[in-house]
Amino acid sequence: MLGNPVSPPPHWQHSPMPTTDPELTDVIEHAAAAATSARSRAYAPYSNFTMGAAVVSADGAVVDGVLVENVSLGLAMCAERVALFAAVTRGIRPAVLAVCSKRTGGELTLPCGACLQVALELAGPDLVVVAVDPDGEIEHAPLRSLLPRAPRRNTPGYD
Repeated sequence: MLGNPVSPPPHWQHSPMPTTDPELTDVIEHAAAAATSARSRAYAPYSNFTMGAAVVSADGAVVDGVLVENVSLGLAMCAERVALFAAVTRGIRPAVLAVCSKRTGGELTLPCGACLQVALELAGPDLVVVAVDPDGEIEHAPLRSLLPRAPRRNTPGYD
């Protein structure tokens, strides 16, 4: 639930983000801002590790989510999955998934493996995954590079 505390993979792109696709850069920044805003609503009385997430579709629809803890750890839900599941209920196909939290081990906090696997199932390998901290530092990478050997089934609409 706290993400991966190790250094991000070398293929992560650090700020400033590439300017080759200004439209994608705008969507990434929009997702990061929505995740940052959502973070204040997280329910994290046990860890105090507040996390917010946001899914943004290709047409700009935004769905946010927050970490919801429970005294029974297995019943807690990561912010990323809350946002992804809410997107499904609204019929929104994610293009970008952003997560905002404090750093772990001095690095931006990445989505956990469970959240990445759910994202792969629901959005496919080209989903852009964004990590942002409360100070606004952003890193992003395509999901396929974060889970290069992930278990996959034939997700409808994807190769």
